[in-house]
Amino acid sequence: MKSKAPLLLMEQMVMLLVFALAAAICLQSFVLSDRLSRRGEARDRGVTLAQTAAETIRHQGGAPESALEQAAPSLGGRYEAGRLTVTQGQGDEAITLTAQAEESGIPGLSKAALLVEWEGETVFELTVAWQEVAA
Repeated sequence: MKSKAPLLLMEQMVMLLVFALAAAICLQSFVLSDRLSRRGEARDRGVTLAQTAAETIRHQGGAPESALEQAAPSLGGRYEAGRLTVTQGQGDEAITLTAQAEESGIPGLSKAALLVEWEGETVFELTVAWQEVAA
């Protein structure tokens, strides 16, 4: 009678392989879940930052470039070369808002495009418009 030990060993190896595969799939799903959660949190913070920036820019009023430049100190950002940039957080948690004037095509109406990025990808976009007050 032949020994059944090699067959038992083979069965154990297959079970171990199936367990390792299941563990890898579970680990991958947890990593994806964490990434989605972090992206959602960054998007939420970005929406809040964009709303604050839009309200601040509209409050400044006037010409688009002037409004962006005047809003920079209030938002804790910097205005350079026609672009307002605000960064919140550090490292992996950093989100960046960029605001740039746009042509509205309508006299007396100013526009600016706001873009929020996290880890190099756009998580939120917003266009803000306001009426210029004639002096």
